[in-house]
Amino acid sequence: MSDVLAFASVGVVRGQTTLLDDVSWEVEEGQRWVILGPNGAGKTTLLQLASGRMHPTTGVAGILGEVLGAVDVFELRPRIGLASAILAERIPGGERVGDVVVTASYGVVGRWRERYDRLDESRAVELLSALGAGHLVDRTFGTLSEGERKRVQIARALMTDPELMLLDEPAAGLDLGGREDLVIRLGDIAADLMAPALVLVTHHVEEIPPNFTDVLLLREGRIVAQGPIEITLTEGNLEATFGVPIALEMHSTSHGRRYAARAR
Repeated sequence: MSDVLAFASVGVVRGQTTLLDDVSWEVEEGQRWVILGPNGAGKTTLLQLASGRMHPTTGVAGILGEVLGAVDVFELRPRIGLASAILAERIPGGERVGDVVVTASYGVVGRWRERYDRLDESRAVELLSALGAGHLVDRTFGTLSEGERKRVQIARALMTDPELMLLDEPAAGLDLGGREDLVIRLGDIAADLMAPALVLVTHHVEEIPPNFTDVLLLREGRIVAQGPIEITLTEGNLEATFGVPIALEMHSTSHGRRYAARAR
């Protein structure tokens, strides 16, 4: 299979709980997807599958031309950039920020005896700088604010030139200024034709960066709608996803298209 992601009738069941039910979804090179849905919709579970950190109970999950269950996931995972709260919890608080980023080259968290050349160190600084965090390179991870940690995680996810990049609620917990700055920077990454395929999970349409191409809406583990964002992100689909009447607004900005939603 040539798609970046190719899920066919995928289901995930844990105990008596169905987390995902009959999910079919494809992500192609160059696409930038946002996954929207309420708490408990299955968004993070879908991202865990896409990162090779969970296997489906039913169906077939294809990632980067491989099929989960028929591939060594430890060879697959270095091809995928992941930024998530679960990963952040594993990073030692005393770890130097530059090392948090550069250790992605070996797929480890916490620098030990492995060696990195100057090109690796320079790339880590460049990525941090592109995300507005170059000045943090010698700080320790535990001293950073939530917004600073998010930037460091994204730089780490980009370190290995991944073929797929997964962002799990990158703007969660940020104040308005921090959110807007990060969303604009993610929009710049999405506009880069050399950037990997992107999948971003969020609860809020305001956190959709400019230049994202497609949207998948989830509710109770099932797909409500999916497709190009300009025709799929509608008031009707949002109402079916979140269960309340919603008024959706779209604004064109100097950075690209932005959305806002409120209850009607």
